[in-house]
Amino acid sequence: MAHFTVIGLGRFGVAASLELIHLGHTVTGVDSDPKMVEKYVESLTEAVICDCSDETALRELDLANSEAVLVAIGEDMQSSLLCTLALKNLGVQVIWVKASTKAHHTIVSKLGVARIIHPEEEMGMRVAQSLNYPMVNNFLAIGDGLYIVEIHIKPHLDNTTVAQLLGSVQDGAKDDLNNVMRDPKGKVAAIMVKRDLAVFSRIDGSFILHTDDALLLCGSRAELKYLAPRLV
Repeated sequence: MAHFTVIGLGRFGVAASLELIHLGHTVTGVDSDPKMVEKYVESLTEAVICDCSDETALRELDLANSEAVLVAIGEDMQSSLLCTLALKNLGVQVIWVKASTKAHHTIVSKLGVARIIHPEEEMGMRVAQSLNYPMVNNFLAIGDGLYIVEIHIKPHLDNTTVAQLLGSVQDGAKDDLNNVMRDPKGKVAAIMVKRDLAVFSRIDGSFILHTDDALLLCGSRAELKYLAPRLV
């Protein structure tokens, strides 16, 4: 269990705070609006009224005990930047910042924060992926063109083995379309299956899949797209 500080109790900040608590962590929520603090005082581990652009006021929060500080201030770019600069001056090591515009991102990037978040943009990409691949419940980009996706096995794939499901992709199947894999070194890998409360992390080609299994796959966008039609 770790402790986090979330500065800015708008929709994004509150959602992040409540999920961290759900995951077993403790959270100090901070906002300059007394009404927002009062609204969530019972939901958060601690809720504090503070002028987040004031370095002296932030110093009173004992931020050294936080695993990370999330600056979730909304559209007020000036307050967000002043808060981030104050946190840097106070020696906070891990700072995540929500950026609302390209200019905001550019300036924050000069301050050397751990991560800059674009919630609307990232959610828009997730929605687009879901529309494009309706059989995919969740996806995660892990860099170098690779993605981890979660699919649920449909009834027509019941009793199919992993090898049968991934067969032509694993064989390096190709055609003349640009969206089909062309690098035989790249493979779609099955990395985990969740079945009810059981989790299977050692998956080989002989593993038998059943209806409603949650299967995690890893591969490139082209490889996963090639596989998609048989998952519908």
